[in-house]
Amino acid sequence: MPEHSIISTVGIMTPSSVPLNDFDLSDVDFWIADRAYREGAFKTLRDTPGLVHYEEAEFEDSPFPRGAGYYALTRHDDIWHVSRSPKLFCSGQGFNIGDVPQEMNEFFGSMIAMDDPQHFRLRSIVSKGFTPKEVGKVEEYVHDKATRIIDRLIENHPDKTCDFVENVAAALPLEIICDMMGIPAEDYAKIFRWTNTILGVGDPEFVTSYEDLLTQAMEMSTYAHALGEERRASPADDITSVMMAAEVDGEQLTPQEFGSFFILLVVAGNETTRNALSHGIKAFTDFPDQKEILYSDFDAHSKTAMEEIVRWGTPVIHFRRTATEDTELSGTPIKEGEKVVMFYNSGNRDERVFDNPYKFDVTRPLQPAQVGFGAGGPHFCLGANLARREMTVMFDEIQRRLPSLRVIGEPDYLQSNFINGIKRMQCAWD
Repeated sequence: MPEHSIISTVGIMTPSSVPLNDFDLSDVDFWIADRAYREGAFKTLRDTPGLVHYEEAEFEDSPFPRGAGYYALTRHDDIWHVSRSPKLFCSGQGFNIGDVPQEMNEFFGSMIAMDDPQHFRLRSIVSKGFTPKEVGKVEEYVHDKATRIIDRLIENHPDKTCDFVENVAAALPLEIICDMMGIPAEDYAKIFRWTNTILGVGDPEFVTSYEDLLTQAMEMSTYAHALGEERRASPADDITSVMMAAEVDGEQLTPQEFGSFFILLVVAGNETTRNALSHGIKAFTDFPDQKEILYSDFDAHSKTAMEEIVRWGTPVIHFRRTATEDTELSGTPIKEGEKVVMFYNSGNRDERVFDNPYKFDVTRPLQPAQVGFGAGGPHFCLGANLARREMTVMFDEIQRRLPSLRVIGEPDYLQSNFINGIKRMQCAWD
């Protein structure tokens, strides 16, 4: 696969289109190819009339049969339509491309692998932990967490270099979500290891086998069961206690439901902010003019800047839906039971919707909306507002105390078609 260029010495260039038969979204090699090449491939898909169907990847050690393939949704409008049509495109048959037993879907995905009325019931219960009152409690110490993290960074790195992911981007959301859940500090490292494993599927550094993945997921679920039962018996001032006590129509969370939601919440509560912060610092390094705009008047530009960082980085690459009846999308017939996969990274670069989509612009209007948190509908990210707040506070802390913070060299990216992750990234400051 040849290298392509998006960033030049004179500004931004639209990536070159890649011939449609030169790439395969199901090929593992595609997801470790040059990123500009991938941008060109998605541009080709957006410009190709109708929808392109792909065969699914076949993995030798997979205990599950190969699926029947999927249609790639790469345009903003198609993603928006499917997200807001949950009766026509369901989540309950799987949220990842491959097919696994429904029990496993719900174990790893909790309510993102459910449809109504099951989804509505569970979201109604757990959302009681994310009321304005509960999120307001978090805001009281997000600033304190960010301040302490930067304090540690300066104190522990006298050479003024660090791994930004480990020392900043991962630390903030990990400590906040653990505090919210009532997880003690001595368990932070354990939680971090579990989340890396679950998010690292596809990257041999983190997951070497399905057995390893299941073992660590079961450890996490067992931990959650114990925490939930403890809080039900002896409530504390945390959202685990709120959720374990919450009722909808006289029903509470079962230990199994809490265990699965715990996996979803802890993993998702870390992933979005961790990778958005990392991609944000990389963008500010690549586009210093945009950093100057934000840092020169942070209050005026922070809201649009945080949305632009999520659009630019798009931490979650895709989610799948399954058609519940025969329908049509972009002129392509879709049969009942066929899969469609929403590639949010492509929707966030759609030239039909965003002006100059390959320009990182911290003043970009909030509408049309980026789809990095999903594109509306019942599965819109429950923690989006918390992620926005965490990002805003941390970048504010950085621009006040370490405005020269910048990336050195190239990041070490996660090998994944699901998470646009950065594993390690060296930074320096003056």
